[in-house]
Amino acid sequence: MVPEDLRYTEQHEWVARTGEDTVRIGITDYAQNQLGDVVFVQLPETGRKVAAEDVLGEVESTKSVSDIYAPLAGEVVAVNEAVVTAPETINTDAFGDGWLVELRLEDPAAVDGLLDAAGYRGKINEG
Repeated sequence: MVPEDLRYTEQHEWVARTGEDTVRIGITDYAQNQLGDVVFVQLPETGRKVAAEDVLGEVESTKSVSDIYAPLAGEVVAVNEAVVTAPETINTDAFGDGWLVELRLEDPAAVDGLLDAAGYRGKINEG
């Protein structure tokens, strides 16, 4: 499942616009399938400024620990505390309630440089 209305990174994060200069970020359904049962999530503090590709936090599963990367530069304006207390939400609703953080972007137009749904499907089909 790769929703058409989102943008994607090669590190398997999804990005959804939530406002003119804000986005919501999570990991894709493909990524959560690869990880297996998610048992722990560490997220950044609100107010933290990040550059594109900075580590935002981590997701730990029964199989491995994976870093979460900032797909774009900006400031963390919200974190999903619900996934910290119930990390399995990422497995059950990766594109909905399993979101991780919201960023206020330095350059809102940078979203257009991320993979579209077709490009992301191509990436996971080759992998």
